[in-house]
Amino acid sequence: MDSLKSDHGFTRDSSTVDLSIHSTMDTLVMTSYFFLVLFFGMWAVLSQRRGTVEDFFLAGQNLSWWLMGISIYSSNTGSGHYMGLAGMGAASGIAVGALEWNTIFTLFVLGWIFVPMYSKAEVVTLPEYLKKRFGSLRIQFFSVCFFILYISSRISMEISFGAMYLKMVWNTDIYQTVLIVVTITGLYTITGGLAAVACVEALQAGIMLFGSALLVAYAIQEVGGYQGLVNKYSQAIPNVTQQGNWTAKPQCYMPRPDAFHIFRSCVSGDIPWPALILGATTVSLFYGCADQISVQRLLAGKSRLHMKGGCLLYGYLKLLPMFLMVMPGMISRILFPDQVACVVPSECQKFCGRRTGCSTLAYPVLVLGVMPSGLKGFMMSTVCASIMSSLTSIFNSSSALLTLNIYTRIRPTATEKEIMVAGRFFVIILLAVTIVWIPTMEVASSEALFEYMLVFKSCLTPSVTAVFLLAVFCKRVNEQLHGLCWSLRNSRQRRLSLNKEMKWKVFPSSTSQQGMFGEASTCFWKLWDLFCGLDSQSGSEIGPGNSTEEKIKAIWEQMESSDTSASLEALARRMAARKGDEHKERVKDWSDVSESPFWKRVVNVIGALLFALLIAAHVFYA
Repeated sequence: MDSLKSDHGFTRDSSTVDLSIHSTMDTLVMTSYFFLVLFFGMWAVLSQRRGTVEDFFLAGQNLSWWLMGISIYSSNTGSGHYMGLAGMGAASGIAVGALEWNTIFTLFVLGWIFVPMYSKAEVVTLPEYLKKRFGSLRIQFFSVCFFILYISSRISMEISFGAMYLKMVWNTDIYQTVLIVVTITGLYTITGGLAAVACVEALQAGIMLFGSALLVAYAIQEVGGYQGLVNKYSQAIPNVTQQGNWTAKPQCYMPRPDAFHIFRSCVSGDIPWPALILGATTVSLFYGCADQISVQRLLAGKSRLHMKGGCLLYGYLKLLPMFLMVMPGMISRILFPDQVACVVPSECQKFCGRRTGCSTLAYPVLVLGVMPSGLKGFMMSTVCASIMSSLTSIFNSSSALLTLNIYTRIRPTATEKEIMVAGRFFVIILLAVTIVWIPTMEVASSEALFEYMLVFKSCLTPSVTAVFLLAVFCKRVNEQLHGLCWSLRNSRQRRLSLNKEMKWKVFPSSTSQQGMFGEASTCFWKLWDLFCGLDSQSGSEIGPGNSTEEKIKAIWEQMESSDTSASLEALARRMAARKGDEHKERVKDWSDVSESPFWKRVVNVIGALLFALLIAAHVFYA
């Protein structure tokens, strides 16, 4: 242990090991990263349209295939992946990486079947689709509750792993660090919407991929290449395996003999092959039909070809966690077996403050053990990028769920400007909840949180997945005379909706109703509208003509004087009908967009290549 202490700069006290960064260069790199993200985020905010519901929640349906694919990868790769996948890889081998690969199969289902159906239904959130498909408040309430619980669990996992990593490595007050991260993410998430979030996530993904590749290059060199990893992992045994009269069982500290196999025994395997093929695939289907974060980004695409290209790019990037996260955890166990693979409770308590094991810390230990000064700060930026990208995507999707499914039901006559302000307000609430949630996550044990997340998804996602599968593939599971049937999946005919008068883009204009969300009359509100992109722009397609606006305003004044509910209902219907006509003119229907035969063949060839590569990877590591 003394040599390890001198070579890698670990210091030990009576309780825990201090793994924090003390280099000025690392601090400078980390600070530069925060300023870079802030600058890029403000640039994305000012350069993107963000003044309508479509712009804020769907980026104006103008995202390119590469931006969609990178954004989905960045939003679905958080600190829990770096800490959880590396920790499970150090403990049991590469089988956990196959769970990431299973998701790729379902991307074909998502891109070729489900997203075109959602686009045809003209929805932003998945509960909206269920409402149009079934028309039942019960199933919509069920879906909203599930998505809120799912998003809450994702926030909990990101905050828990992120706080643990930052507190251990950065050696500063965790509240200060998280406050900086949340403030920066809040600035461009609140003001810029999905377009700004996707642009910044592209930057974050580049930092994540480059930093992870650097770490793998340094780590694989330390163990003598891939063959050295295979040979030395079986020998990664801690020196201390007993204390007093107590001796640990060999299966507690010996590496698994099937560590480099993904299909494991039904009897002795920690992830048996039936569970991997059947159980994990069932859970992965959730990402192929019912993941709000992924679906929302794909619905923001320019066309179906762009959407399919985004799915394929995300699929190729999804091959990398096995090599960028799981295997570095195994290398960390080889280089630091006494810490990462500790089995004696007192030794684990000295190293990480926990008596049940320290494998969760495999990734940060490897970063601080093999990376030179300066690059440690860059790796710190890599993990912060994963935290920020995951949180921003969760905030934006949660805002869409809460605004379009809950707030519009509470205020069905809300103006578009009110919808936009409410969406930003929900993001602020989520930011505050994230900060308040930190003490709970610090007290709770984080070492098994990734496994808890997998168990949570395994229990709840199959039922939700079944609902969406039945909704699309089984036309007998249907409300009478309504619904979106499988037989109409390729039809150009517009679908029937149970709420024809409440389309997702049909909101009264911002000047048609007097009240707190009417025209800004003070400098403060005008500045707020300009900052959030809510200021009226000349030539905007959203606003109606002046004569129509004056008529609606006159009717509104008459309604206020008469104070009759019938007048209110008549006005709401007239406004909805007018906005419905405008909506039909400017809504983007992918079925009407011609696809280039050449690029269509290119997409199909790339998809077939991805499928073949995925099968080859499963065969190689079988």
